[in-house]
Amino acid sequence: MNPLQNPSASASELVVSRPAPGVVELRLDRPHRANALSTPLLEALAQALNDARIDDDVRAVVLTGGSTLFSVGADRADLHTPPPSETTSAPRAECYARIATFPKPLVAAVCGLAFGGGCELVLVADIVIAGTSARFALPETGLGLIPGAGGTQRLARTIGRPLAMQMILAGAELTAAEALRAGLVGDVVSDEDCLPRARELAQTIATRPPRAVQAAKAAVLQSFELPLSAGLALERRLFLDLLK
Repeated sequence: MNPLQNPSASASELVVSRPAPGVVELRLDRPHRANALSTPLLEALAQALNDARIDDDVRAVVLTGGSTLFSVGADRADLHTPPPSETTSAPRAECYARIATFPKPLVAAVCGLAFGGGCELVLVADIVIAGTSARFALPETGLGLIPGAGGTQRLARTIGRPLAMQMILAGAELTAAEALRAGLVGDVVSDEDCLPRARELAQTIATRPPRAVQAAKAAVLQSFELPLSAGLALERRLFLDLLK
């Protein structure tokens, strides 16, 4: 059965539901491991987003870790069993790539810690709503590693090089208010209002013509990759396609 067809379905500690018409909600549900991102959980998340991608009834997705915690990042036990190698790391990299290329709007609701891989999931969301308890960090260099799921690339593009360097090289944490000022999140609300606000935004997006919404997302994302002239040409082409 397609998990999106069953509001109570869960797979590999990912809870899938439909809180509103056109909206799918994905909740990380590993409280005993602080929502650490195991390979099975990442695979379930990537698969759920693929299901949402091909389901025409889905217009937007909300991603959350719950009311007290988003994710502390990679499950280190999972990373080191068996010892990491090019072969064993490939599935995780593939999952992050599939998540990052999800074409429909992705709204993250973040309360509590969003560290490491959890912060990198935040970086691929299109809109981020933070509860006042939210904290963001990339602590990998303290463990003798570097961010491995896009953090070194996406964070600097999002908040600028100086602050990104502080977070990556020194492990600096951002509070919700600091993340708002830096442009990492779009809004800060109380923890109890965080998920409802994310759902409200997703529901609003879901009422808009999906082709236009997806084209707009694609154009904005490409603005980080293309020279201005090429980005403007892409925007014009997408605009004309929507007139057909």
